[in-house]
Amino acid sequence: MATPLSLRRAFAVTLSALALTFTAAASADTVLRTVPSSDLKILDPIWTTANITRNHGFMIYDTLFGMDEKGAIKPQMVDKYTVSPDNKVWTFTLRPGLKFHDGAPVTSQDVIASLARWGKRDTLGQKMYEAMDSITAEGPNTFRMNFKQPFGVVLDALGKPNPLVPFIMPKRVADTPADKQIEEMIGSGPFTLAKEDFRPGDRVIYRKNTAYVPRKEAPSGLAGGKVVNVDRVEWVLLRDPQTQVNALLNGEVDMVETVPASGYSDMRTNPKIELVDVMPAGPFTVIYNHKVAPFNNPKALKAAMLAINQEAMLRAQATFRDFYKPCTSIYLCGSMYASDKTGFYTGKPQFEEARKLLKESGYDGKPVVILLPGDAPALNKLPAIYGQLLKQVGFNVDVQTTDWATLVTRRTKKDQPENGGWNAFITFWGGVDASSPITYSPLTGNGDQGYFGWPVDPELEKLKTRFIETADIAQRKDIATQIQLRVLEGGVIAPLGEGKAPTAVRRGVVSGLLPSPAVLYWNVRKK
Repeated sequence: MATPLSLRRAFAVTLSALALTFTAAASADTVLRTVPSSDLKILDPIWTTANITRNHGFMIYDTLFGMDEKGAIKPQMVDKYTVSPDNKVWTFTLRPGLKFHDGAPVTSQDVIASLARWGKRDTLGQKMYEAMDSITAEGPNTFRMNFKQPFGVVLDALGKPNPLVPFIMPKRVADTPADKQIEEMIGSGPFTLAKEDFRPGDRVIYRKNTAYVPRKEAPSGLAGGKVVNVDRVEWVLLRDPQTQVNALLNGEVDMVETVPASGYSDMRTNPKIELVDVMPAGPFTVIYNHKVAPFNNPKALKAAMLAINQEAMLRAQATFRDFYKPCTSIYLCGSMYASDKTGFYTGKPQFEEARKLLKESGYDGKPVVILLPGDAPALNKLPAIYGQLLKQVGFNVDVQTTDWATLVTRRTKKDQPENGGWNAFITFWGGVDASSPITYSPLTGNGDQGYFGWPVDPELEKLKTRFIETADIAQRKDIATQIQLRVLEGGVIAPLGEGKAPTAVRRGVVSGLLPSPAVLYWNVRKK
């Protein structure tokens, strides 16, 4: 039997009303969509130094201390602390109300386990534990560090903003061996991440942690009150720079964390887009594998460094002069420890000397494998240009294109290049990371315990210990310069100069971004 017309109309009106109701409910949540700097595939921020994983860490975890916009270290999870006059005994009390995402309270045992795991992998953490006599719980919310000798940079270690950050996790998670990735994503930070919200290659969905209690201070960098003003933050992976520009213009995303050079001209003149300086400039560096030929030979390594042409490499990568600056110091130019004392290294090609050294090294023509992250627009021009420069010296070069997440995994391998290993890769560091020898992760000389490439230089490690032990600024500057010369002479890293890129947002839609070493999503508002 046919349905009466009046009934069909009433049914249609009811469906329309329900649709409007569901649409209103769906749009009630404030969703901020952003294009991150690269794809997120590794979720353990203690297992990798990848900046994207560090940024993920700041979303779901919290830290004992945080660095503010001016570089000062301020309490975050810590309520109060005391230190003995000789800098040997440090006592910390956690602020009340700290809870993990599963509702469990944060305790001193969680802190001790988290720091122990971090201290096995982070270079500054290793130094701290070498100097430490014990770390003990003095109750559910208090813990104490006792040192064998004065260790004046405890707060610098606990509040370091660069990978690896000492994020606090539940003890059961932090008890995971340091060389194995964690499986639970449980923190106490301002956002949560559910397993079903993690979609590698597509998007990552972070939800507001409604149980999070922010500090009462105004936000400043990584310190102060982490007040979340949106219900969800979605990291949307868009690999192609032009696709990123189009998505921003069309309102499909609200932000692009790192403006690609190819999209700069369109973005800076478009009235719908606002460019914001969030992250400071930072250095590009070459990392060499010291365990396998040819860069286990000092002469071949030096030849590779003498092939570098900073200006040509930076111009190819960044295009616009506003985006780059040559700099031969291993530290960020203009920072406290930057120095023009760089020994043989000038950042300009010295091909004749390089060819001579390569011949003396006995190089056998075996391909040098350079990893190129094709999905990282801020990095993917540099390896190809460097490969061409190395060819001019006489190296046989194999530039292998991969994605950034695969590069991050592959760089951990110590196999021969033909068996899945590598010889060199190029990466980028935040300016805060590269401003001091105690926060700059690749400055290691302790072999397998150190940064990828695994250089062995006991003298470098001794210099770092001397730097940590003294509080005298003049002495620190002198030691920092000695460290720089040691690093360059040993090819621990090769600086390529500095780069920066603004963040792009929809004008009038997004506000509240905080200047910081990472793009942060607390304090951000969306209209």
